[in-house]
Amino acid sequence: MTVVAVSRPALQTVRLPRLLAGPAGLRTVGLLEHERLHGPLQLRAPGDHARRLSQSRLVDLIEWSGLTGRGGAGFPTGRKMRSVAAAKGKPVVVANGAEGEPASAKDKLLLSRSPHLVLDGISLAAYAVGADRAFLAVHDQEARLGRNLEAAAAARAAAGIDPIPIEVVGIPSRYVSSEQSAIVRFLNEGIALPTFSPPRTHERGYHGRPTLVNNAETLAHVALIARHGDRWFRSAGAPQAPGTMLVTVSGAVARPGVYEIEAGMPIGAVLTSAGDLIERCGAILVGGYFGAWLRMDVAWQLPLTHRDTRSAGGALGAGVIVALPETSCGLAETARVVRYLADETAGQCGPCVFGLPALADALADLAYHGEPGAARRAVRLAGLAAGRGACKHPDGVAQLARSALDAFYLDAARHEERGPCYGIGQPPVLPLPGDMTVW
Repeated sequence: MTVVAVSRPALQTVRLPRLLAGPAGLRTVGLLEHERLHGPLQLRAPGDHARRLSQSRLVDLIEWSGLTGRGGAGFPTGRKMRSVAAAKGKPVVVANGAEGEPASAKDKLLLSRSPHLVLDGISLAAYAVGADRAFLAVHDQEARLGRNLEAAAAARAAAGIDPIPIEVVGIPSRYVSSEQSAIVRFLNEGIALPTFSPPRTHERGYHGRPTLVNNAETLAHVALIARHGDRWFRSAGAPQAPGTMLVTVSGAVARPGVYEIEAGMPIGAVLTSAGDLIERCGAILVGGYFGAWLRMDVAWQLPLTHRDTRSAGGALGAGVIVALPETSCGLAETARVVRYLADETAGQCGPCVFGLPALADALADLAYHGEPGAARRAVRLAGLAAGRGACKHPDGVAQLARSALDAFYLDAARHEERGPCYGIGQPPVLPLPGDMTVW
């Protein structure tokens, strides 16, 4: 796996990497080396009054920094902390390290390489909101990662670093299991399926208590902001999207891997940093499987921010960029992924039980058989699925399907007129569990 930090030329004074600082390569940074690199974690204050001020100051710093969630939704982290701290009941903190997005490898890399940065962030978040329980959720299929994180948490407990123990929990390795309400439900009932909202987890989550759920990368940023301050964090990135972010780049690039970039960097610059394109590309998938296909002329100069990607009809999501080779069929790639997503539903409501399988069928009819009218049927089904589910799963799948039908509309017309294209026989570009490249 390529691990690189990239800074925009206009901001060369910004020191990168931040999250990926440390020794080169993929070696795990142990506790002593972590403390030499970043300094010790300091949570304790001399008295109760000072402790309260310190907690409030930490939430202020996170809010002033402009940090937003790096798991997909992009909600302001400080605002979420403040709402949990102010809610009735004793808060709980849950770190989401269960990377459900098959095209992303950033959280696994961060937890494997710099586990103590994430664990610091968990402790700081728990301290800031006054929590007495803290969990770190990872997929149970990642048994080795889980054992290593348990060992890291035990080392911290022996050193007396964390005010409360951090419990590592393995959840089922399914796409919907990493949704925040599904993780909380698993902790409550042992069932990793999303729940209806409201109430939301920050209002009533773990056993009815206010629960702060943050992505692993988000919490690693919290650990650095607590040490260096909000101005330091904002010295990188764009005014409307401060800081750095991890992105997973794959497809037709020379060096696929995880890159730490300044938020707001144009997509084309990120692809160039990944060794540039090794084949001509017609479209780029931005944001992963709940993101969207964007044509090259739209995507190349598009800044990687939530606002800019939304304005282009896409989503930043978990920071995924896939450059689709011109020799591949975008319709076939999408049909394959939508079938996977239809099989990964919670099975709790009509859009998932009936709508998504029908959408997958329509896309397969278009991509593999060139059935006349299949494109119109897919558009109609995507419209019916969106906005009607218990969770956002059908919305994300519908967005992916609609974006494919827009980005590859000429291909869709040719499929219906002449049958499947030459790209059908190419090796898959979009990774799925069981066939994905080992990063």
